[in-house]
Amino acid sequence: MSNARLFCGDNVDVMRREIPDATIQLTVTSPPYDNLRKYNGFTWDFEACARELYRVTKPGGVVVWVVKDSIIDGSQTATSFKQALYFRELGFNLHDTMIFNASRLPHGATTRYHNQFEFMFVVSKGAPAVANILREACKHAGRFKGGSFSDKRGREMRAKPAGVPVKDTKPRGNIWTYGLGFGGCTTDRDAFRHPAIFPERLAQDHILSWSNPGDLVLDPFVGSGTTGKMAVINGRDFIGIDISPEYVALSRARIPGMENKCNVATAC
Repeated sequence: MSNARLFCGDNVDVMRREIPDATIQLTVTSPPYDNLRKYNGFTWDFEACARELYRVTKPGGVVVWVVKDSIIDGSQTATSFKQALYFRELGFNLHDTMIFNASRLPHGATTRYHNQFEFMFVVSKGAPAVANILREACKHAGRFKGGSFSDKRGREMRAKPAGVPVKDTKPRGNIWTYGLGFGGCTTDRDAFRHPAIFPERLAQDHILSWSNPGDLVLDPFVGSGTTGKMAVINGRDFIGIDISPEYVALSRARIPGMENKCNVATAC
């Protein structure tokens, strides 16, 4: 049975007090951004949080940072890029810049194209120690490779089959598409008591990609508890931190095995 712990308090203080150096294999989180930095009445320090994430991450460990920019005074803030570059300054590698393509987003802009994605910065402490690259079905699985070419006179000629069938699966690309709302993010209605949940499949896919069963996963902005829920379901240990008692209670209700436990440490 996976072990899950929740802490209520400032994530920088909790990480300093409760998490030893180089113990976290994977962090999957989505922080409040830009003009949403007041988080249920609280604020946070990005640079201090990033420094603590570097300290607690194992060599070969990974941080998945899901973030997007706000529009302020008619311009995107570029906060996401600044944060990615700061992770590099700390010593993380920018292992991959992935896209969360969010379907069913409302269209509110009239002078720019519909913004339908968020960044998923995958930063690693050295080369990732775990990389279980997910695969997807090939559209032409089982068919023989072929194609066409032009001869010396410019006539299109059909190539003969190469004799090797297309494989059943191929590695996924780094643009991942998920639905939003009920049935897209989750079928757990309690989750929507939080204003900014991300899809359970998004959390699960990163957990499966960058950790193995028994590894320790962290979410320092635990919010509705999605990362914790999917970590426990997939056999990982978990630590979640949130400064809001309301969100800690919500996470406790959603993470399997925590419903009737009193293992929530408080610093509130």
